[in-house]
Amino acid sequence: MPQRPSGRAANALRPVSLELGFAKHAEGSCLVKFGDTHVLCTASVEDSVPPWLRNSGKGWVTAEYGMLPRSTHTRTQREAAKGAQSGRTQEIQRLIGRALRAVTQIDKFGETQIRVDCDVIQADGGTRTASITGAYVALYQAFHKMKTMGVIPTIPLTEPVAAISCGLHRGQAVLDLDYAEDSSAQADANFVMTASGKLVEVQATAEDYAFEEQEFLGLLALAKDGIAELVKLQRAALSKLT
Repeated sequence: MPQRPSGRAANALRPVSLELGFAKHAEGSCLVKFGDTHVLCTASVEDSVPPWLRNSGKGWVTAEYGMLPRSTHTRTQREAAKGAQSGRTQEIQRLIGRALRAVTQIDKFGETQIRVDCDVIQADGGTRTASITGAYVALYQAFHKMKTMGVIPTIPLTEPVAAISCGLHRGQAVLDLDYAEDSSAQADANFVMTASGKLVEVQATAEDYAFEEQEFLGLLALAKDGIAELVKLQRAALSKLT
């Protein structure tokens, strides 16, 4: 089989770490690392909800995403300086929000909004998948704090959610693409899944050629195993909460 640029096995994740409580002031925070991709995820509790949810008794979970100017090889201008977010930024933060809401019981924590910020400190491929995986950990911490304070009786999350990338690189299905692979892959896909194996969202794109159904199913099988590993890491990190 062809060698991956990183030397990893086809089904191997990059080294993954989830550091809880990284941000002192946030109700929930997680510094997530997928290899050389590092994202700071913070969850903030706000005593308000969007206008369409007022007087509904329901809460809301939303997300914002951004890349710091030197998270990549060259400095990119801050989007705030440009006066508008890019389409990519909007697409990714909406994806993160959908992923979190898929496992959140929004009728269980009153008219409160949890805003999860995902700031990319360093990028080496897979920033959206790392963001989703770390965002769940930060969100759980925020709800845990609300429960500890007596604001809510239970944590309103049904199960963990995580995300991973897969792709066809040099004709081989591989897990968790870094930038070297992502930039030269024949096809790449992002899978967002729950701990029980339910699909939240799939983004799959052919780059060099249209790929076969069996090739896609091979990517899905890799993703399932990768998500299972990430969920174990999420649970291990959150088991330290008291």
